[in-house]
Amino acid sequence: MSTIWLNGSLLSGDEPAIKADDHGLLVGDGIFETAKVIDGTAFALTRHLGRLRRSAAGLGLELTISDGELAAAVAEVIAANEPGVGRLRMTVTGGPGPLGSARGADGPTVVLATGPGSTWPASADVVVVPWPRNERSAVAGLKTTSYAENVVALAHATERGAGEAIFANLAGNLCEGTGSNIFVGLDGRLVTPPLSSGCLAGITRELLLEEIDAVESDVSMEEFARIDEAFLTSSTRDVQPIAHVDDRALPSCPGPFTKQAADAFAALEARTLDP
Repeated sequence: MSTIWLNGSLLSGDEPAIKADDHGLLVGDGIFETAKVIDGTAFALTRHLGRLRRSAAGLGLELTISDGELAAAVAEVIAANEPGVGRLRMTVTGGPGPLGSARGADGPTVVLATGPGSTWPASADVVVVPWPRNERSAVAGLKTTSYAENVVALAHATERGAGEAIFANLAGNLCEGTGSNIFVGLDGRLVTPPLSSGCLAGITRELLLEEIDAVESDVSMEEFARIDEAFLTSSTRDVQPIAHVDDRALPSCPGPFTKQAADAFAALEARTLDP
C-alpha cells in the first residue's frame, strides 16, 4: 500500500494507523474529499479544502490544522507516492472515542492518501433507486464518510447493469447520484438540481456553473422522465454523458449541452494547470 500522511507524519501503508476506537470506524463520524491529481498537482485544491471545512463545521468537527498546512501535507504525500498518483483522498474523523455516538476528547484524525486515477466509460447507464435522499437531514449536503446508503444504492444499480444510481428527494424532485451531480437538458435549458434539493455542492458542478449557461432549478421526477440528454459530474469523472435512464435510451448521447460542458471543463482544466 502507498505511503499515507497521518496527523503530521508520513507512514508506510503497511504500518498500523487508525485505532480500533476511532469514531470514523465506530459510527462513521467523519468527512472526506477526493481530488483529481494531474502531473503531481491536486486540481481545485483550494475549493476542496473549503468544502472540507464546511463539512467539518456542519458535523461539529474542529479542524485545528490550517489550509496552508494541509496544502503542504498534500504536496508531501503526493511526492512520496509519485509516479502514478491520480487521486488524493483527504479524510477527517472524530478521532478516538467511546463505543457510542459521543465523541472522545483526543481531537480529530486526519489522513491523506493517494491512489491511481479512475477510468470511466465513455457514457453511463443510470438507474433511479427507490430510496429517496432526505434533503432535511442534519447532514444533507455534507460530504461525510457515512456512505452506507450510497453503497446499497450503487449495488442496486450494478445488479441492473448500470454504472450509477440516481436519487430523488423526499419532495419527489431529482437530487444526485451516489458520487456525482447530475445535469439534464429539459425544454431547451440545461438544468441541475439546487443545493436545497439535498445534493452535494460538487466541485465540478460548481466550476461548470461558472463556465457555462446552466440554471439551478428543481426537476420533478415526472420531468426527469422526459429529458432530452443528461450528464454526470464529479471530481474524478469530469463530465460523463448518460446513455440510458433505467430502460430508456436518451435521445441524445452526448447531446449538445453535454458536449459544451465537456469542452468548457477541459478548457478550464488546461487553463488552471498551465504553468
